[in-house]
Amino acid sequence: LGNLVQGWSSTDPAVKEKAVAEAEKRLHDEETKQEEETKAAVNRTVINTTPSGTANAEAADTGAFLAALEKDAKERAKRRKRNEHLANALKEKGNDAFRKGHYVLAIQRYTEGLEKLKDKQELYTNRAQAYLKLHEHEKAIKDCEWALKCNEKCIKAYFLMGKAHLALKHYRESRQCYEKILQIDPQKESLFKDCMNEVNLEEKRVKDEERAMKEAQSGKLAALAIKELLQKLERPDQEITYYTGGVRLLAGAIKDCTEQTLFRINNGFSILKDNEVLRWGFCAEQKTTAEVDLAVSLLILWQAVCTGNEENQRLLLTQPDVSTQLPNLLSSGVSEIQKETLALISLYSENENGRRLLLRHQALTGWLQILMMFVSSTDARASSAMNILSDLSQEERFKIQCRDLLPTGVLPLFTQLLTSAKLVNQAALACCVGIMGNLCADAAIRRQMAECRECWQACLKLLGECSDVSTPKHQECLFAVLGLMMNLLLESNVIIQDFAGDISGSCMSLLRNKDGRIVTRAIGVLSRSLQASSCAVEAAVTRGVVKLMIKFLKAGGEITSNYCLKTLSVCTRSNRQAQEDLVKSDKGFSVLLKLLDSENEMIVGNAAFCLGQCLVVPGAAASLLNSNVVMVLLKHAGGDATRPSVQENAAVALGKLCVAEPRHIFQLRKLNGLAILNSSMKYVQST
Repeated sequence: LGNLVQGWSSTDPAVKEKAVAEAEKRLHDEETKQEEETKAAVNRTVINTTPSGTANAEAADTGAFLAALEKDAKERAKRRKRNEHLANALKEKGNDAFRKGHYVLAIQRYTEGLEKLKDKQELYTNRAQAYLKLHEHEKAIKDCEWALKCNEKCIKAYFLMGKAHLALKHYRESRQCYEKILQIDPQKESLFKDCMNEVNLEEKRVKDEERAMKEAQSGKLAALAIKELLQKLERPDQEITYYTGGVRLLAGAIKDCTEQTLFRINNGFSILKDNEVLRWGFCAEQKTTAEVDLAVSLLILWQAVCTGNEENQRLLLTQPDVSTQLPNLLSSGVSEIQKETLALISLYSENENGRRLLLRHQALTGWLQILMMFVSSTDARASSAMNILSDLSQEERFKIQCRDLLPTGVLPLFTQLLTSAKLVNQAALACCVGIMGNLCADAAIRRQMAECRECWQACLKLLGECSDVSTPKHQECLFAVLGLMMNLLLESNVIIQDFAGDISGSCMSLLRNKDGRIVTRAIGVLSRSLQASSCAVEAAVTRGVVKLMIKFLKAGGEITSNYCLKTLSVCTRSNRQAQEDLVKSDKGFSVLLKLLDSENEMIVGNAAFCLGQCLVVPGAAASLLNSNVVMVLLKHAGGDATRPSVQENAAVALGKLCVAEPRHIFQLRKLNGLAILNSSMKYVQST
């Protein structure tokens, strides 16, 4: 046993490993022996033939060994804790060096940390990231593999390994790494798509360049022309008109993907950086006529280079001068420059990958305000700007970026455009209002707009102006503003309560509009605005809203019917005059009974609610004695309806019907519906 303890303490790994194995064997044998002795003690009396002195000596040796084993485990745990503290300190030093761009020093610190703690996953992935910065891709892959041995579900390791394989043109292996990320965490789908798109683009770029080089070597005139034209632009100290002409010739030479690739591999994107005259003319704030011509020519060139080519689109946005100047060019006030800038940006905004490039390389915080200004333009710039905005509004990241300047920049401009509807481009304004309505899908944006008193005033002003004009463009503005108001009325605040009467009054005036779409939206806005104010309900009822809703319900239309019933539900909930008006307008409840048979449960639920509210009117319940209302309500209350609220509304209406006119109970008894009636009474009493 003494030899075993010495082996355990040995510095020779082989001797120590052998001692550990022997120790485990002895412990196992000791446990087996104890089990056998326990069994023997139960079954029979065993005579111990071992001399007592020998047994005591072995027990003492075993105890000493176990004590040594326990002591060693504690020392190792203490040593690991100390090493872990040192490794973390070295990791932080490495991270600090990495942030400063000292990648070699970062690798040294991470390596020192791994010497202290060899199974620390973060040190491997951090060192792999530093290796990637130094283009040592094979070493990065090896570190990622070690990280995965420490943690087989390490997403960062798979991400970095995918990057390294991509740099080595191992496209299949790169894709496999990114697929692993999605398997580990399905919520990383956006990251997965971005990574896979990067692999696809890189693979396509390499193939395009290889093909372009082959064609250039085969002596194609276009390939040679592009190279020669780029070389001419490198000549220093020429007049600006010389460079403008060269840029236009270059743009005309680029007709397909091959020429686009040749432009890229011949460093075409560095023409601004390498030519001070070009750069100065493009970036000048107050441009001369010659500088305007140059800027327009460059924008046309980049359109030719980037059309349908995602790699070129990406490279263009990575050029600092281009990225910085795009918003300035949009705000330049020079129509030719604005037109071509909008055309260039449209190449990005019209597809998902292009929009992602814009969001990644551009700070779009002020773009909503800049593009919105084009509503005042009378030419094609207005529609181009609105199309770009419409595309960008689909992206959640764009909505988030729009929040910051909304109250101080965007909303003042937007309200000004609404109040000047007759002076601006109405088609563009309608599109702009629709875009703002789409942005309201973002709760933060919707809340800010709904709390803007000036915005509500501007909307009401536009409703008043456009309701008197029947031109298609004004009607589109009207339709768009009603949609925006419907979205804003999803909020509830004091300002909405203040404007509820004016909003509902304007909508009531629009109910005679000849455009059915506008009438439907006006009823939708009415159904939401009335919920904010009892005074607005009273005013609407006085103006005959109930009779009008019954009229539209008779005409049919699912969406319109839904809004009409919501409006009636709000009015009849607390207004006795509305209840009486409904009984008078809908003789025998013929309209509501028909709606109770609808396949749309929202319509059924609201129809049942309105019916239940009106049964307090004297004679209302008696007018239903010869109808099948009991059977219909019983069917919905008994479980045919899937929505609990519909079942409840039907049950309440059934209970109120029998309370108001007990003769309905006979019909209910015939249909074995008394149990449902009893269960509905708790709802009746609570109402």
